[in-house]
Parts: sequence; structure tokens; C-alpha cells
Amino acid sequence: MSAAPFAERILHWFESNGRKDLPWQQNATPYRVWVSEIMLQQTQVATVIPYYERFMASFPNVNALAGANIDDVLHHWSGLGYYARARNLHKASQHICDEHRGRFPTAFADVLALPGIGRSTAGAILALSYNQRHAILDGNVKRVLARYHTIGGWPGNTSVADELWQVAEKHLPERNIADYTQAMMDLGATVCRRSHPLCDDCPLTDNCEAFIDNRIADFPGKRAKKAKPQKTSHMLLLRSGTAIYLERRPASGIWGGLWSFPELSGDIQVAEWCERRLNVSPTGIEKWATVRHSFTHFDLDIEPIAVLVEKDSAKVADDDDHIWYDTDAPQKLGIAAPVMGLIQKLKELNENVPNR
Repeated sequence: MSAAPFAERILHWFESNGRKDLPWQQNATPYRVWVSEIMLQQTQVATVIPYYERFMASFPNVNALAGANIDDVLHHWSGLGYYARARNLHKASQHICDEHRGRFPTAFADVLALPGIGRSTAGAILALSYNQRHAILDGNVKRVLARYHTIGGWPGNTSVADELWQVAEKHLPERNIADYTQAMMDLGATVCRRSHPLCDDCPLTDNCEAFIDNRIADFPGKRAKKAKPQKTSHMLLLRSGTAIYLERRPASGIWGGLWSFPELSGDIQVAEWCERRLNVSPTGIEKWATVRHSFTHFDLDIEPIAVLVEKDSAKVADDDDHIWYDTDAPQKLGIAAPVMGLIQKLKELNENVPNR
């Protein structure tokens, strides 16, 4: 089939069925589209919308984002996951201000050079905001093309990805690129779904090879399954009244740059850690039930140890890497969802203490 009929069907379907009222589609500037594309990586639209709206209210343009404190940026991202996305957004905004005078670049190579932006994301930003002719290949589009052309194998493999890129480029129309790009994403998200696809509603079924062969479930190919490793973290939940002791995590690794509870390693005892690190002696120690948090590549079992201390005698004061977080007047910090869940539990315990 030639490229034109494919694209024409997609565009015709989009006129009546495509999504046109998403927040980032209104006043689709490169900055607004960029933020949405980063948030939408591995995250559902319904989850992203409230985060996006809050983010835009606080950082309405690239200059506002570049000038923001990284803690404030991560605070707005808290609960959305994959926090490297937020750190890269912040870095990229500063690069845009420094190297492009605060204007989002229009050249593909310049967009691709920004932290956190790959080939598909760069193409999507330029197609949706500038109507430039670039192909995209996010998860939804991979699924549509793999089924339409019965391209087997896991799309994460280079040879499979190369074949998908070739057909993605082949199907690009000469005009209406922004609509076509959005249509391809919408078709994959709402019709050509991973499970229970709505083939009767699809504009491509007449020529979809997987549909014709009754092999929809075979495409795209799946990654070989491996047993998920499990890791354990002993977290110290140090509390003094309404104040909870937190430390900034390293920039790399899980929850990079976010604030979390200190972790106990090796054979170090709780009392020993408190005396050595904070110069305080615990007045109460209680082990809580294990909390499991699943990441993409492993499961983390958090073993919380709630510890009562006297903050006034602690030697650690607030600085860039340590803070006493006040649950009654919380600071704006980036905190991962499972850590915030434990903070909330500490707050509830404190509120139930009589005459505090």
C-alpha cells in the first residue's frame, strides 16, 4: 500500500475520533508540548493531566522553569515517578536559556541534543508544535505499525526498531503532520490497545496484516521475561514532634535528587546510627510492616523503623542535603510516593498523640 492511503485513513479517522481537548493541545507551544511529551513517557494521559496543569501554573514558560529551584520542580513531580525526567527537564530548560536565548530550538539536531530527549520525543515536539515533518515511534505507534505490517520481535531490539522507523517514515503525509502525529498516538492509545483492541473501530483493518491473519495478539513481540529481582531497604523514620528527618538522595539511582529517609545498612544498630550521625539517643524504636514498591526492573521491600528522638539535641541542622521536614507546615520538596505514604502515617500517629 502506498503512504497516502494509510495517512489519509488516519487523518479522516482523527477528524471524528481524535483527542483535541487535552491541556497541551491548547496553545500548543513547543514548551507546552515538550513538557507534556516528557510527562507522558511511560505514564497514562489521565494520570498526567493534573500534574501537567499544576506544573504549567507554576512554570508557565521555559524561563520560569530554568530559574526554579530543583526541589520545587521535583515537588511538582512527586508521585509521577521516573524522576530523571524532571531533572532532565530542568537541565534542558537551563540549556535552552543559555544556548538558545530562551527560545525552544527549531532544528531537530538541537532538540535531540537536549537532556532527556530522544529521537521520537524530538520528532513529536517539532511535529505537534511546528508542524515539521518528522516521524515518531512511541509505544502506541510501535503497536499500530507492528500489527499493520506484522513486524515481529520485541521493538526494543535494534533491528526491529529500525524496521519500525522505516515504515513510520514511509507513512508520513506531506502535510497536516501535527494532526497525523496526534492521530497515530490516539489510535494506539484508544483503539489499537495492548489488550482488547477495538479492531471494529479501526480505520486500518482492511489492510492490517495482523487483523487479516487473526494474529493481533502476536504483535508487537514481547520482551523475554526475567524474574524480577528483589531488594530490601531499612529506612529510619526519625521523628521529633511534628518534625521528620530527611536526607537528599544521590543524583543518580532511584529517586535521584529526591528527599527520603536515611537508610540503615550492614550490621549498624539504630541507636548506634542515631548517636553517630545525629548525636541523639532514641527514646523509642518500633519496626513497621514491610512496604513493597515495584519499579520497572525490580521490587523494593522497604522495612520502616520508626524512631523517636529529641530534635533539639541533634547536631544536624537544615542544609542542602539534610532537613527536618515539618508535617504541620511542609516544605516544597520532591518526595517519592512510598516515602510520602510513610510520612503521612507518621503524621497521623503524631496527630493521635493526646495533648501534643
